Amino acid sequence: MELLPPSILEPLPLREIFPAVRLVEVDLGSGSGKFLIESALKFPDRNFLGIERLLGRVRKTCRVASEIGLPNLRVLRLELDYTVRYLLPEDSVWRFHLNFPDPWPKRRHHTRRVVDSEFLEAINRSLIDGGELRIKTDHEAYFAQITKAAGQSSLWNPMEWVDEGYPRSGFEEQFLAKELPIYRLRLGKRASDPQ
Repeated sequence: MELLPPSILEPLPLREIFPAVRLVEVDLGSGSGKFLIESALKFPDRNFLGIERLLGRVRKTCRVASEIGLPNLRVLRLELDYTVRYLLPEDSVWRFHLNFPDPWPKRRHHTRRVVDSEFLEAINRSLIDGGELRIKTDHEAYFAQITKAAGQSSLWNPMEWVDEGYPRSGFEEQFLAKELPIYRLRLGKRASDPQ
């Protein structure tokens, strides 16, 4: 279940990673694996790649996925920013999920936030036509920053949020239990103009 890439200097051969060729969804910062595992169970006709840098979380996800028997799930232990910018091939991913990224709330730490215009461009490059990015956060200011960065780009079409039956992440369950607001953004890859 853990994906060990042949090289971290070349794009991942996504078609060779999974036993069947299907639409690929990427969980950016898959954490404990709850969302990733439950999504792979619910949608067996899709392939799911989790990206998580912490070894303990990767091992836990892989152990559970192996016990269940999920051939459509892989986990890559790397920084998600590096993976998105350098390892995901162009036109290879159908849907990205970014659930509750670290908001780095202190002003002096805002530069550590993963979502910026360059990150959004890299995501867009990896999406197939008709692909999309789905973001959830509980942090209003970070959400405003993400929305502004996406709005300043000609690469995205804002889309209405549709639930589609995805499971909740652990963070989402915590915030809902506390009755805290959750901000959602769904961005579709804008079709390039034919030349």
